Formats: sequence, structure tokens, C-alpha cells
Amino acid sequence: MAALHFCIPVYDDWAAVQRMLALLDLVLYGQADEVHVLLVDDGSSEAPPSRLDFTPKSLASVDVLPLRRNLGHQRAIAIGLTYLYAQRAGRAVVVMDADGEDAPADVPKLLAESARHGDARMVFAQRARRSEGLRFWAGYQVYKALHRALTGRRVEVGNFSVVPWAALERLVGVSEIWNHYPAAIFKARIPVAQLPLPRAKRLAGRSKMSWVSLVTHGLSAVSVQGEIVGVRLVCLGAGLIALAFLGLVGVGATLVLSPGTVPPWATTAAVLLCVLLVGLFSMLTLPVLFVLQARERYSFLPMRDYSHYILPERRLFG
Repeated sequence: MAALHFCIPVYDDWAAVQRMLALLDLVLYGQADEVHVLLVDDGSSEAPPSRLDFTPKSLASVDVLPLRRNLGHQRAIAIGLTYLYAQRAGRAVVVMDADGEDAPADVPKLLAESARHGDARMVFAQRARRSEGLRFWAGYQVYKALHRALTGRRVEVGNFSVVPWAALERLVGVSEIWNHYPAAIFKARIPVAQLPLPRAKRLAGRSKMSWVSLVTHGLSAVSVQGEIVGVRLVCLGAGLIALAFLGLVGVGATLVLSPGTVPPWATTAAVLLCVLLVGLFSMLTLPVLFVLQARERYSFLPMRDYSHYILPERRLFG
């Protein structure tokens, strides 16, 4: 019997986790694979439960992997996936959030889509509808527009996904998952399929993610595509320099060809355009240096570094 693993990052969401696991146990009843759940405790301030408040019928085991400190859910996912690859064996890993917004009822649909592709592709839940309020929705739309402008890629997926073991073998060598799990997969060009699924509502408690955390999360996604962002900024800067230079040539031609006194605006325009050119040249060096440095920046390698962040795991069930 093959093993199906779940990698679920948790930060002080233990009440929601208990409900989510109970639902997951129900929807996986009759699953051919042996199901194992790994809860990656992302440095929670609340102690995890000593046992589950229900007796699973479908889950073979539920373990908690504590991290030495809070790292954020993207890095918790990176460590959890690498830990599973290094310490376990299986057919695939399902990555999902702990609060129930990744609906347990949708897991069989993702698994079926993965099987349809012969486990040759990672399968992501493509968010067809979100359940957040107007304020979050507006901010999210702004973020998507900026992300598209800077990277050329649409924001369509979150963490909810199925990772076949062959894809996991590649993923544990992708350093960018330290910053942003989905963005790293697209950058590494690991084959991906998407399945439209709505985002569900939280099962218990309130989200621990602040606006600062959300902005940081968005910037992390953009940083993974830093080379593309840098090149786009270089092209934008070069275009602005060309326009400023053409404007300076036009002003110069006006000064040369104008009979009599020099128009006051021409002198002012020439000075301003010269200052603008110097500023643009100076600013252009920043994205150029960023692109060049990004080619050599691999500070975190999952297979090499994950063990520095973990404490001994604890078993809740199994």
C-alpha cells in the first residue's frame, strides 16, 4: 500500500486543526493509500494538543513537527516537505492550510486530477472565488495587478496542492521555496496543472496573519521572480532614459535654431532633463546589480539546511 502524506503548517490554530482533521478523516474514508499527516508547528505560542479529540478511521498517523522558531508558513512548508522527503517514503504529498480555508472536501478532487495526469504534474487549486471581505479583496486586487506588472505572471494559486513524489525529488533542491512555495515551483518550471476550486471559510478562531505579514508574503512572491523584475525595471529605465535623451536633443535643436534670444523655458528644460538623465542612470544600476547578484544567491538549500530548524517530532495518533 502506497503512503499519502499531508504537510500542514500550523501557528496557534489548534482548534481549527482538530476540526479540519476530523473532516479530512471523513472525506478520505476508503482511500486506497495509507494516509499520514504531518503538522508543522511554526513556533506556536500555544502548546499543541497532547492527543486528538476524535478517533480517526482513515488517518494512519498524525504527527507534530515543532520548529525552533516562528518562520512563516511558506518556510514551514519548505521544511515540512523536505523532512517528509528525507525521513519518509510515499506516493505524493498534499499541502494545505490548517484553518479549513483549504476545504478537506476538495482533497479527493485534487487527488483525482493528479491521477488523471498520471502523477506527472503537481496539481494546484486555482482560486475561482474567495471568501474574504471587501477590504481584503481590494488589497488583493492591487497586489495581483502589481505582481502581473512586475513579473508578467498572474496570481492564481495558493498553497493547496498535490505534490507527486517525483516532483518532490526536484522541489527539495529548489532554494526559492524558502521565500514562496508556489512562486518557486513556477520558477523551477516543474510541470503544473490547475483545478478551479473556491476557497472555503475558516473553521475556528481568527487569522493570525497581519497586514504586515500579508504584504511581506506578497513581496516574497515577487522576490522569487527577482531576475524578471530586475530585467523589466532595466527595460523601463532604459526607455525613460531614451525619452529624456530625445527631449534633450529637441531642446538643443530649439536652442540652436531659435533666432534672437533663447527662450527661458528651453534653458530650464535642458537643466531638468540633464538632472533627470543623471538620476535615471544612477537608478538603473540598482536593478542591474540586483539581477547579477540574484544569479548567485542561494542561501537556503532545503536538503542541506532543513534539519537545523526542527525539533523532535511528537505523535498525536497512530
